[in-house]
Amino acid sequence: MDLVDLVYVSTRQLPRADFDLRRQIRRAAASIPSNVAEGYRRKKRTSAYQNHVSIAMGSQGELETHIEIARRNALMDEATCSHLLATSDRVGAMLYRLHESLASRTIE
Repeated sequence: MDLVDLVYVSTRQLPRADFDLRRQIRRAAASIPSNVAEGYRRKKRTSAYQNHVSIAMGSQGELETHIEIARRNALMDEATCSHLLATSDRVGAMLYRLHESLASRTIE
């Protein structure tokens, strides 16, 4: 959720003409904790939880791609992009560990 908050604050600086990119960045960021939460609620089935964590990992990759697009097109300053990518990378590491933990459980 901290990453989502950071993304919302950071994307306010995007030019109005790039509203679609702002929306895509925000949706990708919000999708990460949303999928983890949805999967957790389905935790009676480890495989469903693991699948939702996998989807969250995909959203994290999508977020990083959109941030890189903003950086390459000079829509966000370098420091903001670097901070967002570093935070996203930490979230990605947590998702990976969670996914691996779920994979080591017996699939129900």
